[in-house]
Formats: sequence, structure tokens, C-alpha cells
Amino acid sequence: MLGARSRTTPPGAPIGIDPTRTAVRLTRVTKRYGRGPDAVVALDDVSTGIAAGGFTAVMGPSGSGKSTFLHCAAGLDRPTSGTVHLGGQDLGELDEKQLTRLRRTRVGFVFQAFNLLPSLTVEQNLTLPLRLAGAAADQDAVHGVTAAVGLTGLLGRRPAELSGGQQQRVAIARALITRPEVIFADEPTGALDPDTAEEILALLRQAVTDLHQTVVMVTHDPVAAQHTDEVLFLAGGCLVRRMEAPSAAEVKSVMSELRRTH
Repeated sequence: MLGARSRTTPPGAPIGIDPTRTAVRLTRVTKRYGRGPDAVVALDDVSTGIAAGGFTAVMGPSGSGKSTFLHCAAGLDRPTSGTVHLGGQDLGELDEKQLTRLRRTRVGFVFQAFNLLPSLTVEQNLTLPLRLAGAAADQDAVHGVTAAVGLTGLLGRRPAELSGGQQQRVAIARALITRPEVIFADEPTGALDPDTAEEILALLRQAVTDLHQTVVMVTHDPVAAQHTDEVLFLAGGCLVRRMEAPSAAEVKSVMSELRRTH
């Protein structure tokens, strides 16, 4: 948490999180697409840290830079300027091959569209990051992860034989199987009905509480945000506020304000 700071804090200077407890740190990160007068600034001098072992939501109006924030923080895209650290590693020091290896071993991903391979079984899908990294799948680990996310007995099925909620559980198991330092989730409940979404959010919360994972989730949903420990609010590519212990009503109020003023 943020010590003596108020629950809702405008950023001003970079907000201090103990660097020894920081899973991801962005320092003066700017991401610009294009050049000259037509260039689009998706992130504008963003500095912040994400606490290890916590559940953080990233929110903001459409076009605020949420997805760009996630892509830069996860090493999927390189910032135009500034630095991104995953743990003690400066991602800017890595070439593309090294970045790919890092994403396979130290980072997990959960996407709205599940991104499962339809020709593979549940077990093959969830162990894919291990195989791509050249590592053997430990069966005890596979069964432990599948039990944790409620997939026991479904390892031989293919995605088309599963519900949307079950497919997202496979995606979460796939993200967990390498025991990554950070799981990045991009609108993980966007394609699900409210009841199933609640189950998936509870699973992500469980990954933080029981498995001590760090989860960073982009979402537009105040109800989803209230499952997290804190919310980072972006507007116009800038980090404009953060809130600890969010409630859906408080998040909805801030989002309404940001839509009016940005």
C-alpha cells in the first residue's frame, strides 16, 4: 500500500512505492505513434510503480492510453522514451529475442478473446508457454493449476467444447503455469456474462491472495475494479489519479468526472 497517502491521490510527482516491493516500474514513459504534427501521444511522461503481490486495475476513458500502458509494461511494445523495469530488469536493455523469452517465462497474459488454439486440448493450451520456452510440463504443477481454477476433468477437451467462462479459466491456468512475476489481464471479463465475470474476477483475486501473484488488469468496469487493491486512472495519456481499496461507486464517480473533463 501507499503508507500515509490518502485513498485517492492525484499523482503530481511520481507516486512512491517501495522499490523493493515493486513488480513493475515505469519511469517517464512516453509512447508516440507517428511523427510530426500528426503524431499521436498515447502515453505522456508516465511514472509509477505497481506493487508486487497486489491486484491493480488500470482504467480511463476511451483513448486514455490503457492498452498502451499494458503493452509497454508487459514488454509487448517499446516506449518512445523512458524506461520500464520488470523486477530489476530494464526491458529497454533486451533485444527482441530476449524480450520474447522474458514474456514466455516471467510474464503471463489473459485476454478478452481467450486466445486459445482450437486444435489443442485444454492441457496442451495451458502448457504451451512451457513448451515454447523449451521446458517440460510438470504433471503435479499442471494438475495443481487446473484444480485451482476449476478445470479438473477437462484436460482432454478442446476449446469448442467449453463455455466462455471455462475457456477463460484455461487462459488463467496458462498464465499461471510458469509462475510468472506478473500477470497482465486485458479486459478479461469483457466477453462474459455478469455471473461468469464474477467467477473469473474471484479467480484472479485468489491468484493474488493464495498464490501471491501480481495481477495488472485493464478494465472499463467499476464492478470489476472493486475486486482490486488499487486503481490507476489514465486520461489523455497521463496518470491522473490512483485509488486504494476501490468501491464500484467511487470508481464510477471518478470515471464520470474524467469523461467530463478530458
